[in-house]
Amino acid sequence: MYIGIDLGGTNIAAGLVSEEGKILAQASTPTMNEREAIEIVKDMAMLIDKLASEYGIDKSEIKGVGIGSPGSIDFDNGVVVYSNNLKMEKFPLAEELNKLTGLRVSVDNDANCAAMGEYVEYEDKVKNFIFVTLGTGVGSGIIVDGKMLHGFNGAAGEGGHIVIVRDGEPCTCGRKGCWEAYASVTALIRQTKAAMEKDPDSLMHKVAKDEGKVSGMTSFVAAKQGDKTAQEVVKQYAIYVAEGLTNLENIFQPEMICVGGGISREGDYLLDPVREFVTKNGYNKYMKKTEIVTAKLFNDAGIIGAAMIAR
Repeated sequence: MYIGIDLGGTNIAAGLVSEEGKILAQASTPTMNEREAIEIVKDMAMLIDKLASEYGIDKSEIKGVGIGSPGSIDFDNGVVVYSNNLKMEKFPLAEELNKLTGLRVSVDNDANCAAMGEYVEYEDKVKNFIFVTLGTGVGSGIIVDGKMLHGFNGAAGEGGHIVIVRDGEPCTCGRKGCWEAYASVTALIRQTKAAMEKDPDSLMHKVAKDEGKVSGMTSFVAAKQGDKTAQEVVKQYAIYVAEGLTNLENIFQPEMICVGGGISREGDYLLDPVREFVTKNGYNKYMKKTEIVTAKLFNDAGIIGAAMIAR
């Protein structure tokens, strides 16, 4: 058995995973990403202890721990070189967790791990596959000829930081106009709030009140009930998502792009206009087009993929 940990900007999700890639037990805790990195590591160790205890095994039965972390990763040494959503810079994540648990630890980019988790579902059908996750940020994992693309320095595949709007919204990476600044759920919430301020009669106000907050789902819920302002938010958000996917298709021409993250649960309501945009705007007009699909594993992909890198 292995432990897979999906380290996100909002939550740390961990799972006890079988040799076959099935999650046997899960636990999570808030990331509180403004705190020091070592505090996050302590929570990871706590989650490992909790999973072992709840499943009734000794920690010695865990063969390894895999962590999917945001940012640029030195996966050979288990170091988070830089993460703009966490206080980690040249941080020896694998070493620090090993000190607390005594377990062998491997680390890769979180989107790479999620990509590996989802790719298992399709590897008998495709060899070139891109996974994009829409969450606190926008992450991507790129598989070429069946192998994860890491680049010479382990930092390849950061699709969220391609620029889609010159001198646009500021991104946490330091640039302006990044895809992440427009297509992440964080960005969607900002776009929703801005639309609500302009239209005090929008149904989104009631939806947000019922939810207790403005979330990534607020505009979608109201849009499906016919609210015109919400429909415009959703329409524009789909274009932002599609702009980045078109760029990825143009560069890599994968057989498949898989879209994950909580907002992907909207399925075809989100992806149908995205597919239409990519088909219309991709430069490849005459050859077979990339298939764009919704993730199957959702939040489990990162856990399963992380466990896989620990094998």
